[in-house]
Amino acid sequence: MEKEFIYHPIFIALLILFSFMLLICLIRAVKGPRVADRLVAVNMMGTVVMVMISVLALLLKEGYLVDICLIYAMISFLSVVVISKVYIGIYEEQHHNQEKAEGGNADGRV
Repeated sequence: MEKEFIYHPIFIALLILFSFMLLICLIRAVKGPRVADRLVAVNMMGTVVMVMISVLALLLKEGYLVDICLIYAMISFLSVVVISKVYIGIYEEQHHNQEKAEGGNADGRV
């Protein structure tokens, strides 16, 4: 019974620390100079949220939160994959338009 009271402030401190980490990742996702920086920041935000949900599951002693955490992990993974595919498509389209503007292909053929 006393172990629960010992770990309670530690869990609260961890949640506060992870909240600050989440804020820092959000700033990087908005400010990041490159798309890759933004993508890594979004992925890190998903990971931090999953850890926060896990700590909440321990703090509140609710097992269903672990299931929510697993579902969130799958959604976070899929969102990063989709964002990557969109970015690759945009990059290829810009590269193709640049080749058209130069009047030939990148390998030297006209």
